[in-house]
Amino acid sequence: MTDRGPLYAVSPLDGRYARYTEPLTEYASEAALMRARVEIEVEYLIALADLDATPCSLDADQKETLRNRYEAFDADDAEIVKRLETEGYGGYEATNHDVKAVEYFVRMALEEALEPWVHFGLTSEDVNNLAHRLLVTGAVEEVLLPSLRELRDVLVEEAREHRDVPMLARTHGQPATPTTYGKELAVYASRLGRSIGRIGAATDSLSGKLAGASGTYAAHHAAYPEVDWPEFSAAFVESLGLTHEPLSTQVNPCDDLAALFDALAGANNVLRDLDLDMWLYISDRYLGQDIAAGETGSSTMPHKVNPIDFENSEGNLTKANSDLRFLADYVTTSRLQRDLSDSTVKRNVGAAFAHCLIGYEKTATGLGKVSPNRQVMLDELASNPEVIGEAVQTILRREGDTEAYERIKALTRGQRVTLDDFRQLFDELDVEESVREELHALTPDGYTGVGSELVDEL
Repeated sequence: MTDRGPLYAVSPLDGRYARYTEPLTEYASEAALMRARVEIEVEYLIALADLDATPCSLDADQKETLRNRYEAFDADDAEIVKRLETEGYGGYEATNHDVKAVEYFVRMALEEALEPWVHFGLTSEDVNNLAHRLLVTGAVEEVLLPSLRELRDVLVEEAREHRDVPMLARTHGQPATPTTYGKELAVYASRLGRSIGRIGAATDSLSGKLAGASGTYAAHHAAYPEVDWPEFSAAFVESLGLTHEPLSTQVNPCDDLAALFDALAGANNVLRDLDLDMWLYISDRYLGQDIAAGETGSSTMPHKVNPIDFENSEGNLTKANSDLRFLADYVTTSRLQRDLSDSTVKRNVGAAFAHCLIGYEKTATGLGKVSPNRQVMLDELASNPEVIGEAVQTILRREGDTEAYERIKALTRGQRVTLDDFRQLFDELDVEESVREELHALTPDGYTGVGSELVDEL
């Protein structure tokens, strides 16, 4: 069948959004999984050859040839592995087994005497659990985390630039104590920073197993009972940059992956919250949007400039979290020592990561298009002078007024008031003149506490 291009892709990840998800192909494609499996098989064979107990031996040239099998792995190699699995190749009949196809691919680079040592004593899951974690580590460390760090840097920069821009806050959707736009962005930068830390810690804690068909090293021990196979396994797994999991069934318990998926979902929730707030700030005209030449906001309303990037991010991050929550729940269970349902499920990890990446890119694009409408913010503050009521009643409490809260409540709750209404009240109060002057100096745009200074906590 002729390749009809991305417009005919079944998934938007490889179609409409392919330009965003391309960085993940090195870690999330089937070819990437093949390459990672070849790496595990090759490095395991080299580790076996370095064992004194086995007659398997490899010289430096042979090791270099073997490592070239994954270091130079390309589309042609991926096609050979696929043919080994589905139709047969190079004298091998079709395996109908993806890991066995990889084994044969590695064997094709060896002289006959060495072929029996490829995949020696292993079960497919020994290869798969390590390969998947190598790919997940790469995807997170090389693609997702850099994108998140760039987002945080943008938020930090914007927070510092707009630290002094006063803005009406809303709690329960109602006018509340003013804040600054920069301080609000600083909150998100701080939250995202903590989320990035949790993702990094979860990635560093990914574990691997190499313990045979039911986690007992049975085949290895039967062949060479004098070898400390748990120690060998630990050294091999750690050489891959993973933590060794000494206790397993056929599968590596996926609590480590679940923790990573949960950490990613946490970061996504922070960004979804940001997307929602940006959408509302744009709706309230607190934020203006850059206009792209030729862009259309509505097929019928020519004036529209929609917050499409934040909306797109919200949708993709919501989809990502749905997938991540499902994966976290699913991969931590397996009937008895192993069932195969996790195999097809784990193939969707890359899709979840792709939705994450699209969301990150879209949020970043949205942030690059907006800037605060200072005058709109100031006008909104001026239209809601009742927000200084909190400051008034607090100052009066300080002065010993036991009815301070009730006095301001009677003036403001559910009513439209003006600064003149407050000033009339101030003139009627039995307070020191210095206190009266203090109250008269209160304005909504000046009532932001130490909001601008809090940005320095970043």
